[in-house]
Amino acid sequence: MNTSTAIRKRIERKGIMVERRAHRRHDMQQQAIGIERWDVRSKAGTVVGQVIDMSSGGMRIRTTTPVRADQQIRLRLKLPSYAGISPFIDTTSGAARPKNEWIGWMAVCRVAKVDEKHYDLGGRLIEMDDLDRGMLGLYLSTQPLAA
Repeated sequence: MNTSTAIRKRIERKGIMVERRAHRRHDMQQQAIGIERWDVRSKAGTVVGQVIDMSSGGMRIRTTTPVRADQQIRLRLKLPSYAGISPFIDTTSGAARPKNEWIGWMAVCRVAKVDEKHYDLGGRLIEMDDLDRGMLGLYLSTQPLAA
């Protein structure tokens, strides 16, 4: 069996601790940041959950809406500026300006039922340009690490 649990057990037996993620996760649950499912046609979002933890490559959200693990969902993420750092950059006008929101796709990789009403969705943030991903990484470096 070659599951992630089996691989992790083999690595731990050899005494080597390896981080399997490309980006460090940061705990965002205490900030109660809402996440919106974005509708392009109406240019409006509907709050569907809360950010639990995130990295510059993906995030985990808690929602009451069940979603399949192979689904992609369009999201709007609004983060407050922190320590003088804006999480994203707007380059549409030709000059780089700070911005606090990102609208893009999350490819849902993992769905876990938390209780009778809530699900945790884990996924990768896709179609995020490198400048936004770098700024998000800098922004998250000021936040506490997730366990």
